[in-house]
Amino acid sequence: MNLLKVGVIVHGPKIIDSGCAEKIINILSEYGEVTCRLGGTMGRTAVIDAHLENTINIEDKLLPSQSIKLLSEDNDILFLLNYGKSVVTGHTFGYKVLNNAGKNINLIQIERPAEDDGVIIQWNDFENSDLIKDISQRLSLKIISSVEAINTVKDLTGFDEEGNIVKRKVAGVSPGENIMMNGIIIGKVTDNNLTVIARENMIVDMVGGEIKKHGLEKLGNVDLTKAIIKTGLLRTTENIKPRSIKHVPNKQLEAVFLNHAAEDIYKFNHADLLVSIGDDTTLLSSDILYRFNVPIIGITDGDLDKVVLKGFKLDESLIIQVQSGFDDVIGNLIHEKIFNNEESIEIESIDKLKEKILNLIDDSGLRYTIVDKQL
Repeated sequence: MNLLKVGVIVHGPKIIDSGCAEKIINILSEYGEVTCRLGGTMGRTAVIDAHLENTINIEDKLLPSQSIKLLSEDNDILFLLNYGKSVVTGHTFGYKVLNNAGKNINLIQIERPAEDDGVIIQWNDFENSDLIKDISQRLSLKIISSVEAINTVKDLTGFDEEGNIVKRKVAGVSPGENIMMNGIIIGKVTDNNLTVIARENMIVDMVGGEIKKHGLEKLGNVDLTKAIIKTGLLRTTENIKPRSIKHVPNKQLEAVFLNHAAEDIYKFNHADLLVSIGDDTTLLSSDILYRFNVPIIGITDGDLDKVVLKGFKLDESLIIQVQSGFDDVIGNLIHEKIFNNEESIEIESIDKLKEKILNLIDDSGLRYTIVDKQL
């Protein structure tokens, strides 16, 4: 077999946390030159914890379909590594991603490789049978065709358009799960089937789900046919061992401000402190920046959707829980009075900034408590 140029797209934390990503990448490297990229952003912390950032490129914030397009330019064959919640969510993910990337791509998906129902899917009509048979034997996984994968999910996914109304089915949901659209939590699943409905690019209803109005306010206009929808937790592994990377303080200490953002929190890992507004923003900021030894000051109001199973917090971090619905009010005050409406400021010390923020909340007259841990 001739040496190949192999592109690998790694999606989601579980394929990394399970050890499957590293194992499969090592196997694929025996067939040729391998280039790996993360598809999506939720696996970045898992890559860091696994010390794989020199193997899997996590520098570019790309959607899975964008990573596929990029790698398809310089490689003979692509492998999409995923570990969905179920066969349905896994197959649906591959189907949607390939449609977004463009169908004429030599893509093989390895799905749920450590499970009894794990499979290898050959998308499209490229001839890779010898290679796939070899890999399937080494991983003890069944091979299925794209037709079989599509038949599993075609009635559970997709969207209908009637004039300015779009109805989109979401596959593989379970009651109680969060509904996240483009990184913002917009509701909770209440049934085993979910349909999200939009009118004139605004989410107006859900069948099988309960809307979170504050989330929709943050989301604003959205193209429901292209939006990225996730349900459930972003990272479900129970025995996470967070990595600790040494932080070198800036000569002049820098604090940054983050308000309810589905932002790239990783870009703040060189700051000395982050002030975050909102329960889930604080949870994610605390968890991610824990790895870089960057403390946070979080302003919350107890409205936590719990987007990760377990979050980590540095001892120097401070989480301030104000009265329900007032985290935005205090956030705006901090941004205006302390940050002068800027994203970042120079500070004398972390303790001094904590004191300033607590004094500002005291002056507002709002009640608050110091929270040790959100989860």
